[in-house]
Amino acid sequence: MKAKQNIRHLSKEEIIEFFKAKGEQAFRAKQVYEWLWKKHATTFDKMTNLSFPTRELLKDNFVINAITTIEEQVSSDRTIKNAFKLHDGSIIEGVLIPTPKRMTACISSQVGCSLTCTFCATGKLDRLRNIDADEIFDQVALIKKQAEEKYKTPLTNIVYMGMGEPLLNYKNVLDSIEKITNEDGLAMSPKRITVSTAGIAKMIKKLGDDGVKFNLALSLHAANDEKRSKIMPINEQNSLESLKEAIIYFHEKTGTRVSFEYIIFKDFNDSLEDAKELADFCKIVPCKINIIEYNPIDGAHFKKADTKKTDEFARYLEDKCRLVVNVRRSRGKDIDAACGQLANKKKAVLKKL
Repeated sequence: MKAKQNIRHLSKEEIIEFFKAKGEQAFRAKQVYEWLWKKHATTFDKMTNLSFPTRELLKDNFVINAITTIEEQVSSDRTIKNAFKLHDGSIIEGVLIPTPKRMTACISSQVGCSLTCTFCATGKLDRLRNIDADEIFDQVALIKKQAEEKYKTPLTNIVYMGMGEPLLNYKNVLDSIEKITNEDGLAMSPKRITVSTAGIAKMIKKLGDDGVKFNLALSLHAANDEKRSKIMPINEQNSLESLKEAIIYFHEKTGTRVSFEYIIFKDFNDSLEDAKELADFCKIVPCKINIIEYNPIDGAHFKKADTKKTDEFARYLEDKCRLVVNVRRSRGKDIDAACGQLANKKKAVLKKL
């Protein structure tokens, strides 16, 4: 028996061709496409303006591999961490982060991660597979609905900062953004989307060649190769010099201001000398710097930098170097939803299933 195809892997034109081959009118395909991407229908039975025979025809030939929410944890600061189950049983996590000015979805691009950054909980997991474009889209659609239902506020921003390295799942990430920003999908502005990378120079250049409209963030965390390689093994193949060249290339191609993410660790990268090295690196392009509080994880020896030292670090960058700096305070850390903590409780979730 022929395996049913995931209908969301088909383009609108391919769905039109399917209906034509079955003797159906082409406008049915447009209705189906709208149900899939604009109305986020997760079953064919929900496509109520299609006749019963048409829905049965779809069921006989296709599947919708929709993801489901299996657990929600709500933080004292209203952050919500979601455990999502994929069609093959894999578990990923996504977070809704509410602030006074924004409602942000933090979503995952891979099941696990292969980069083994020493400070990150996800990096301690094996990378099982890439997440398909429709599964990435589902995370956004579900968190968008959550924001509207729980907080009566529309989703304003999306960050690809959850589990995995987005640029190692390049095609699915870009395909998902196309669906999220398309008028036939969620119609969100690409300027409201940020893709964060640990730093893969050749893929950053490819983003420039592809002329992407969304924002790029580079997870830097140290601005000298010796320190960065200690905490981020990817730096061995993607040195700061190669990343500098790639970031300049990206900015020249897109004109987009780049964000640099910098987790500040106590007695590791929190000195004014570290701040000077960071400033020298970041001045290569128009940018902003996000200084991120460290959130402890099991098995890591790093500690959160002192608040006073963090503020002095940020002030040096602002006053002495004239750089745009934000200090991002932890959100959702009481439910392990803060930066670097995703997957901390994955085993506990699996035990509940």
